Amino acid sequence: MTKPYLELRAPNGRRLTRVSPPDQEWHRALWFAIKYVNGENFWEEAPGEPWGDQVEVAPGRIEWCSASGDVVLDEERTIVVTGTGTGDGDVVDWTTVLVPRVDVELERTPYTTWGGYGGLTLRGAGDWEDTRILLDDGSVHRRPEGVPSRWCDLSSEDAGITFLDWPGNVRHPVPWYGATRSRVYGTDGWSNYLNAAFLFHEGLSVAAGERLELRYRLVLHAGPWDVERGEQAWRDWTSAS
Repeated sequence: MTKPYLELRAPNGRRLTRVSPPDQEWHRALWFAIKYVNGENFWEEAPGEPWGDQVEVAPGRIEWCSASGDVVLDEERTIVVTGTGTGDGDVVDWTTVLVPRVDVELERTPYTTWGGYGGLTLRGAGDWEDTRILLDDGSVHRRPEGVPSRWCDLSSEDAGITFLDWPGNVRHPVPWYGATRSRVYGTDGWSNYLNAAFLFHEGLSVAAGERLELRYRLVLHAGPWDVERGEQAWRDWTSAS
């Protein structure tokens, strides 16, 4: 189990993420994974079942290896963490470039009462309570189910994370799938799960040697953001890049 991940803290020091909770041990803080690559599971890591893995062979260079050991995808992952200079917390710029070695079909479990997930994903801390999810149209969600938005804010009264979706990403604005509090994860506790689910509505074919680049920015901040703050962060990022 070598999939790389990143843990996050709010400006006040609150831990915002958790690694390998009992209900879904393959959930690891902030990570990037896809459910199926050519039909092989690269998401769950169930005992006794084969799964694909991600092996970091050099800093930022990750090989997606099938259960048989064959490399099907090469990934270049760049993570840059900087301060905001505005009294908020860190800014995390995450870029993933996937280049298949063979033609691949990237797929998900079709959504029924759950599903659709894959891509950049957050599993928040279980003691991060009274959270809500805000989208760019001003709608507030406990559990967004494939709702598209240019950005998405997960916040409580003392801490928050705003995800920004790059306009050049495939299927922008990305559909969001998540849950602040849901029995989907085995309990009715605070699951704080959020996924930029670019495969939510359908899979994606990528030819051997073709580049699939996905860019995101996360802003860690104190307290909840409103639509104006989310819009300003998205404009600042996209106009400067």
